[in-house]
Amino acid sequence: MKLLYSGKTKNVYELEDGNYLLKFKDDVTGEDGVFDPGANTVGLSIEGAGKAGLKLTQFFFEKLKEQNIPTHFVDADVEKQEMKVVPATVFGQGLEVICRFRAVGSFLRRYGKYAEEGQRLDAFVEVTLKDDERQDPPIGSDALHMLGILPKEEYSILKNLTKEISHIVKDELEKKGMELYDIKLEFGRNADNQIILIDEISGGNMRVYKDGEYVQPLDLEKLLLG
Repeated sequence: MKLLYSGKTKNVYELEDGNYLLKFKDDVTGEDGVFDPGANTVGLSIEGAGKAGLKLTQFFFEKLKEQNIPTHFVDADVEKQEMKVVPATVFGQGLEVICRFRAVGSFLRRYGKYAEEGQRLDAFVEVTLKDDERQDPPIGSDALHMLGILPKEEYSILKNLTKEISHIVKDELEKKGMELYDIKLEFGRNADNQIILIDEISGGNMRVYKDGEYVQPLDLEKLLLG
């Protein structure tokens, strides 16, 4: 296999059949040993995080397939911490799309003058550039269009897909008494130029609470799938 990219939480390889292989690591994002799904650095390594992340990712991607939502998922081998996906081209040098149901994290840091911690938000969607050097700056539809990153008509598709996917995840968590505060998604275009969900859906890219207490990534997998 040819290594294409080594990321914070996954390595990406090219397979002979033209598909890609994602190898999940036990590293998670955060700072000073504290997990933070919105962080730009690897903050700690948690044994079993890769396997737990892949279990959740497989679960959610299969749920999305049932709802005819396009993703890059082909299949997965949890024991090997590997997921086969179709190739996809990202927008620009990569975008992150966040759907927020409560005011926490970077949203609260930016808008704390007007928002209270934990305040309910109506599936607020915001897009940021994947740019560690500039702390993943938020960017709006007009700027995305003018900079040639994402046309306005595709921004609407991206936003609607984000809300639809986030509500599916939220509903699944609610079945086990958990609440989704926010979730970070990534998208790209497949060979047919269709916008599809890529990357993962796991405890590493969402904040989930149960009875007012934050649920750690490994605990999330156990509570949802155990």
